[in-house]
Amino acid sequence: MEQIINLHIEKLPEGVYLATSTEIPGLVAQGRTVAETLEIARDVVKKLLEAQVERQKTFNFPPMKDSFDYPLVVGV
Repeated sequence: MEQIINLHIEKLPEGVYLATSTEIPGLVAQGRTVAETLEIARDVVKKLLEAQVERQKTFNFPPMKDSFDYPLVVGV
């Protein structure tokens, strides 16, 4: 099942990007580019959710809508 998780991404003074989320406690991902940071965040979320399932705790995500806005990041 796919879910939308809102991430907060910021560029740190060191030049790397940091992703966190208020929806997924413990989610912290850092990468050299936004794309790399998103890829790492996706992997971290999967691992965090798998760990929660093992502990028999579940996240109650709202149902995913048929349409949603997505910010597309394009480097020029």
